[in-house]
Amino acid sequence: MPIELKVPEVGESITEVEIGAWLKSAGQPVRKDEPLVTLESEKATVELAAPESGTLSQVLKQKGEVAKVGEVIGYVEQDGAPTETQKPKGEPIASKPEPKPEAQTAEPRVMPAAQVALAEHHLRPEEVRGTGPGGRILKEDVLKRAEEVSTPKPAPAQAAHAPSPGPEKSRSSLARPEEVVPMSRLRRTVAERLVAAQHQAALLTTFNEIDMGNVMALRKEHGESFHQRYQVKLGFMSFFVKACVDGLKQFPAINAEVRENNIVYHNYYDIGVAVGSGKGLVVPVLRNVERMSFAEVESGIGDFGRRAKENKLKVDELQGGTFTISNGGVYGSLLSTPIVNPPQSGVLGLHAIQERPVAREGNVVIRPMMYVALTYDHRVVDGREAVSFLKRVKEVMETPARMLLEI
Repeated sequence: MPIELKVPEVGESITEVEIGAWLKSAGQPVRKDEPLVTLESEKATVELAAPESGTLSQVLKQKGEVAKVGEVIGYVEQDGAPTETQKPKGEPIASKPEPKPEAQTAEPRVMPAAQVALAEHHLRPEEVRGTGPGGRILKEDVLKRAEEVSTPKPAPAQAAHAPSPGPEKSRSSLARPEEVVPMSRLRRTVAERLVAAQHQAALLTTFNEIDMGNVMALRKEHGESFHQRYQVKLGFMSFFVKACVDGLKQFPAINAEVRENNIVYHNYYDIGVAVGSGKGLVVPVLRNVERMSFAEVESGIGDFGRRAKENKLKVDELQGGTFTISNGGVYGSLLSTPIVNPPQSGVLGLHAIQERPVAREGNVVIRPMMYVALTYDHRVVDGREAVSFLKRVKEVMETPARMLLEI
């Protein structure tokens, strides 16, 4: 009897998902626990694995379609179970009339190399005519179809007596191809939340700059021994995470949120760290950072970054958070205004480190400087608190011994 492939529960309050790429095609063998299809929710991408070894016998939902939690999206025929071409001994196999091409609904069999090519060119199997044995789709079939789609149809021939177009007209008639790709569910949710934040919160941004020289010297002096002891590199993010916790303790409104007509102050520090993934920017959360060491912070951020690129972050790791840090400097950003991640009241934006001339004790010196930006919800946070918080982060980063001495 076929085994149902049902959409699992992927997180609290999530009732439906969008079907991502099928990693196997109907008719292909599968192993137990082998990923079959990716499911995109509003918070993360998860993989649905094969419950048993066998054959993916039927695909009910195609890429881009929406399915509810608990809905059946396909079937796996378990090894040894009778199928249309395999019946128990002694039972005659009934002959069936050959179905008409237009009546076929089963997904065509796709060779592995063709599956990769389909994903690269954003094509579905049913859009490609297979020329392999039994109608299998080959890589060459996909490439041929992709070329047909991207090549514009020639314009109708003009009458023989019509004047030939001049050089300017010829240039304007050149093909200008476009590619239309539907937004992923994660990207749509991020867009909705960011727009909602700007409409529902009173957002303001304050700026400052930090001399990163002392932190850089500290990393240079102790970085190697730190790595040997903890098997993780000593980066800038752990310093900023610790500096933010220091500042949030002094200015608790930035670690609070608006809940209906109340302000909820969090007496714990769950820091979200924005990382890039294959589906866009995601913000996994480090829980109870006030209890974590520098090595634990660095290890946690590194793990988030690796799993984000593989789309393997868990939904509960992306929920909650009382404050967020976003480092646009890794992409070369010099200055920006980050957007608060609701229902949080603050987000710190980090930027690229640049050597700039600054005044020190009446002299102009070259120092490694970083602009930082704090966007905050003015419904909860006053300007004085926001400016003072950012100034505190600056003080702690410029004299990192404060983190140990707690002064």
